[in-house]
Amino acid sequence: MSTTASTLDLAGFCTRYMAAWNDHDAGAMAELLTPDIVWEDPALPEPARGIAAVQDFMRGSWVGFPDLRFDETDTPHLTAEGDQVAWRWRMRGTMTGAIDPPGFAPTGHSMEVEGVDLWTMRDGRIARYRAFYDMNDVARQLAIAPAPGSRAEKAVVALQRLQARMLRRRAG
Repeated sequence: MSTTASTLDLAGFCTRYMAAWNDHDAGAMAELLTPDIVWEDPALPEPARGIAAVQDFMRGSWVGFPDLRFDETDTPHLTAEGDQVAWRWRMRGTMTGAIDPPGFAPTGHSMEVEGVDLWTMRDGRIARYRAFYDMNDVARQLAIAPAPGSRAEKAVVALQRLQARMLRRRAG
């Protein structure tokens, strides 16, 4: 008999999921994923495919954020229907290590972001993972992107305009 998301102990599953992240236990995460997992996250340039790729992503996250923690938000949300799960979470951490790729140096700044995961379950495991959160807000909190209205933002805008002008000239 196939386990659907609706019949799975989702609270227990989410507890195990958070523990895998918070305990830095990529092996425990492997038990929650199908071998052919497709993992989409705004922090990734392209989806991670397979358990080993997800574990590499996790390990890289812990290098950049040794104190990375997940918990549920003040107003938890968890729903399931058929093989679909939606789960709301909060992520916190301080960037004391490099983020590679793309190669950002540590800033020492902290971030706190809320997001939602959409999971497609198969036989009690995540087969497709999609995370939704504001990566621009994360970049600003970590001092990777300039704050709105700052001199640095105005400089970035000027560079973007120059680049756009150059691209139009090449295309024309």
